Amino acid sequence: MAGLDASLIGNLNTLPAFQTFFGTKTSNSVTGLIFASMQVGGILGAFTLRLADSRGRLFCIRLGSVGVIFGALVQGFSRSVWMFMLGRFTLGFFSTLACRSSSIYLIEISPAERRGTIAGLYNTLFFLGSILATTSVFTCQSVYRGDIAWRIPVLLQCLFPAIVATGVQYVPESPRWLAANSRSSEARDILASLHANGVVTNKVAEEFSQMQADVRQRDGLPKGWSVLYSSLSRRRRLFILMCMSFFGQFSGNNIITYYLPTMLNDVGIKEMSTKLYLNGLYAMVGWASAAMGARLHDHYGRRKMLYNCTTALAICMGLLALSMGMYFRTLETKYSLLSLAAIYMFGIIFATGYTSMQPVYPAEVMTNDMRARGMAVATMCGGTAGCINTLFAPTAMARLGPMFFFLFCAWDFVEAAIINTYFVETKGRTLEELEDVFSSPDPVATSIEKSNKERMF
Repeated sequence: MAGLDASLIGNLNTLPAFQTFFGTKTSNSVTGLIFASMQVGGILGAFTLRLADSRGRLFCIRLGSVGVIFGALVQGFSRSVWMFMLGRFTLGFFSTLACRSSSIYLIEISPAERRGTIAGLYNTLFFLGSILATTSVFTCQSVYRGDIAWRIPVLLQCLFPAIVATGVQYVPESPRWLAANSRSSEARDILASLHANGVVTNKVAEEFSQMQADVRQRDGLPKGWSVLYSSLSRRRRLFILMCMSFFGQFSGNNIITYYLPTMLNDVGIKEMSTKLYLNGLYAMVGWASAAMGARLHDHYGRRKMLYNCTTALAICMGLLALSMGMYFRTLETKYSLLSLAAIYMFGIIFATGYTSMQPVYPAEVMTNDMRARGMAVATMCGGTAGCINTLFAPTAMARLGPMFFFLFCAWDFVEAAIINTYFVETKGRTLEELEDVFSSPDPVATSIEKSNKERMF
């Protein structure tokens, strides 16, 4: 659902009928507004995540899915650019509620030793939506002429939220939410069902005991937003969450995801069918890399993967800036191909290191009572960063040229330094066990120490 929604606009903007209808033939302020309207909706939609604490994770997933259907219908039957932007805003607003609640839910039901793989695989399905976005646009532009060529792919956005809204009624509620809302017997039974085939084993009993102790420990703490920064350990968690949210957006991936067709045009690849094909291939390669990355995060650890991949992203951005600069000077095909290789290398590395962890790591570092509000902050931070990227990228790319990508190269090195200094390792620990890590004088050193409590594959 999220992948289709986010990737569709970049593919639609390759269609002459769409460009003529909305005036997006050239990169201008209207293009940036259309692209950013969904992210603005997502930023404001983050405030509704408090419902995940009061009404439950599944309620938010269902409500958000219904809202996405409404937003897609408004877009599909748009008669003006403002109506289309309103539909994208609505879609972004409710998609945030559904998708962030889903991340929270998966984090809370997954066994500690497989949390990165299970919850991480969720976000890799973004690429399935992206592939369907490219496929639907490519098919419709081949079969249809006129406005129907872009309206059908837009209306396709109703499909997945309809499946989710229907199917979520058969899914059990998060045991951690149930425990926090005085429904302990249900929480224990669901935990046993998900982790031990319905048998209350010693491991299940230990984890359930940790959940109950966590609930008792939180009873005397402040409520509302102040719960996020009421102690030093919580401020550490919040800092890491905000950094991770900004890094996922400012690394440069947003620019490539949204403006890949424009970038391909800049390096001499101008055939529309070729650009759509390369866009689809980018998504397929990314999906495979992200699925592999979800498993590797449970094997090597979050901190090590994020640091190494961020350093590699900086190198890729530098290579992209250099190759594009040489192409602008010489117009030689070899530099065009080098730019294309740098783009794909960046996509593979980002998908491996970041895609599966973008919703997982911020949720992991939050305590159970911080998680919904923390994910709201993460959404606002990431949405603001993404909005800035997509809103100003067309103008910045036109004015700065290849130098635009050097800015991301420098920033990615800064990100790598922050990750190495402040990010903790969460692999193998239950959500409740991380309290000992953040309460220690040196959380980073504590998190990477080998412990007999650490659960390995």
